[in-house]
Amino acid sequence: MKRFTILIAALLTSAAFAHAALPTTEAEVRKVDKDAGKITLKHGEIKNLDMPPMSMVFQVQDKALLDKVKAGDKISFTADKINGAYTVLTIVPESAGK
Repeated sequence: MKRFTILIAALLTSAAFAHAALPTTEAEVRKVDKDAGKITLKHGEIKNLDMPPMSMVFQVQDKALLDKVKAGDKISFTADKINGAYTVLTIVPESAGK
């Protein structure tokens, strides 16, 4: 049991560091859909996804992220492809960085 607990802790720690290592991207929030857990962003290049600047809809890993923003807000975010879906993992409103 102790070995299992250590393994789980190690996996959770490595997942947290993996998200922290993702590059941030600047964006403007176009739409927030809290019920669906989605956000529409006009974003710059997302290097880790080889994605050029565009506007698109993302899922969010945690719906609570959507409570931080509204349409028109400037943000920094990280995203990755999770289970085939482009997913926002972190959101930092521009005003939080100042």
